[in-house]
Amino acid sequence: MTPDIARETTQPCPECGTEIRGDSRFAVWCAACDWNVDPEEPRPDTGRLDRAERALARRHGEQLLAEMRSGREPRPRRDASAVTATALALTVHAVTFAFAVGGVWCVVAGWGGPGMVAGLVLVVLAWALAPRVRRLPDDRPVLLRADAPELFALVDEVAQAVGTRGVHAIAVDGSINAGVRTYGVRGRLLLVLGMPLWEVLTPEERIALLGHELAHYANGDTRNGLVVGTAVRTLSLWHHTLRPLPHPSAIEMAVNALYVVPRLLVRGVLVLLVRLTSRAGMRAEYLADRLAARTASTQAAVGLMDRLLISGSLGVLVRNEANRAALGGSRSAREATARADELWGLLTAFAASVPEHEYERQRRAGALRGHQVDATHPPTHLRRACLLVGEPVAAAVVPQARRTERIATELAAARTEVARRLLRDGLTD
Repeated sequence: MTPDIARETTQPCPECGTEIRGDSRFAVWCAACDWNVDPEEPRPDTGRLDRAERALARRHGEQLLAEMRSGREPRPRRDASAVTATALALTVHAVTFAFAVGGVWCVVAGWGGPGMVAGLVLVVLAWALAPRVRRLPDDRPVLLRADAPELFALVDEVAQAVGTRGVHAIAVDGSINAGVRTYGVRGRLLLVLGMPLWEVLTPEERIALLGHELAHYANGDTRNGLVVGTAVRTLSLWHHTLRPLPHPSAIEMAVNALYVVPRLLVRGVLVLLVRLTSRAGMRAEYLADRLAARTASTQAAVGLMDRLLISGSLGVLVRNEANRAALGGSRSAREATARADELWGLLTAFAASVPEHEYERQRRAGALRGHQVDATHPPTHLRRACLLVGEPVAAAVVPQARRTERIATELAAARTEVARRLLRDGLTD
């Protein structure tokens, strides 16, 4: 594999005439007047619900940013909005439970008659809408404590620093992301590590990443909870199911008409849940960043933010390498395992070579987009700015060279498997 060669480019700005020095691998832009700072197409409008989420995110994000810059750091708390959101979510689940009970009653009471049909429909609906207990994934490598004792020891140390429990399993995949979620009836924690992101981070930035993800279970983020999170998924399923049928026949037009009121009702409840949890969700992100900084240092947390800014470029690189592997045919596929280390080396070298002016472009582009990209997280440039407010903090958890080497050994098999899948299938997340 050969990475794209970086060539310095020079041209006058079409808007103000300032000389622009750039990198041939990235968008050419002008720092003096912001010409071409964000050449991507605007995000398409996906409907009222999406617009409402982004409007709330923008308002709450700006309020929380002002609070943090004034020195009034938001603290995790169960306020009236959180209590109301929980009550509303329980009501949604109560409807699902009522479907189940009503369905069973109709089947039993109407045995052998038409009532059975209505009962079976209600039971199927209840089953489809019931909260799901997640299981350990079977489509990616999963590590348990016996498989990676040093990695789990590091996670335990970070969890203790942020004030939460450790994880029971670690899944490794090809996403440029990371996260913690629950699985099983006992609510155990699963850490999901996206290997492309993990590989381009320094040991300090990896600790910041772990600190941020684990912090969501230390600061009471209601969106990730079983009650509210599953209620949002249930309502989203209802909203999708009740969407108007396209190009309807006469009968389907009547069905669409019947769907109007239930769809408006579901949308209203869903918007209300989003409204009730939006501020708490934004607060949770800022708090998770602060805990990440206190765990790994402000410098490491800021470095993590910068790496997140170039996640799109990392994705393009991975897709390009997958395309090259596909063009190589069956022989290239057989050699995918042997080429795994080359992929990680290429990603690491690329991340290290990204010039500062590209990071600055991404920050300015983020300021222009606001919450257009993600309504559930504050824009990355704002998260970075908040980390730089006040005095920088030192790390509570410091990486150890020998531990870092052992962790690399423990991840070696999963690392190779993920690279092989990326070269074969490309990015799927």
